[in-house]
Amino acid sequence: MLISRRSALLAGSGAALCSLVGSGANAQATTPLPDLVLGKHDAPITIEEYASLTCGHCGSFHTNVLPHLQQTYIDTGKVKFIYRDFPLDDLAVGAAMLARCAKDKRGDMLGVLYKTQQIWLSDKSNPLEELFKIGRQFGMKQDDMEACLADEATAKTIIAESEVFEKAAKIEGTPTFVINGKKFDKEPTAAGFDAYLQPLVK
Repeated sequence: MLISRRSALLAGSGAALCSLVGSGANAQATTPLPDLVLGKHDAPITIEEYASLTCGHCGSFHTNVLPHLQQTYIDTGKVKFIYRDFPLDDLAVGAAMLARCAKDKRGDMLGVLYKTQQIWLSDKSNPLEELFKIGRQFGMKQDDMEACLADEATAKTIIAESEVFEKAAKIEGTPTFVINGKKFDKEPTAAGFDAYLQPLVK
C-alpha cells in the first residue's frame, strides 16, 4: 500500500540518497516547500496534480496531455495548475529534489525529466548519473547537485508532505488530479479533461 511505502521512504530516503552522493548534514526542521504553480493565481479553476517522477502514467500525462491543458486552459487564464511531489520511491525523491534545486527552471526540468523518464530509469547501476546529465542542461554544477541530494531535511520534508497530501486528497495512485476540491475521476487524457472542464469554463 502507498501508506506503508510512504512510511518506509520517510524513514530512509534521506540516508539512502546521502549514501549515493556522500555524507550530508544532519536533518533540521524546514519550512513547507513551495508548490509549482502554472497560470493565473485568480483563475476560476484549480487543478492539483499529485505525481511521482518514476511513474510512467505521470510521464505520459506530462508529455502528451499537459501541453494541451497549457495551451487551452492555463495560458488563457481559465486554469491554475498546481504540481505536487508524491514520490513512490527513493529515486523519485532524488529527482524531485534536483528539480527543486533548479529553482526558477524547475518546471522546465520536470518536463525534461518526464520526457526522458525511460532513459534515466533504465540505468540501474548508477541511476543518479543520468539525472546529473539532465541537471547540467539547466546549468547545475556537480558539486551543487551532490549537495542538493545530501539535503536530508528536504528529502524528509518531501515525504512528510506527501503523507499529508495522501490523507487529505485520499490518493490511491499516481497521477491523481483534484479539480476545484473534487477528485478527477475520468481518464487523464486531453479528451477526458475537456469533457470535465468545458462545462466549468462556460
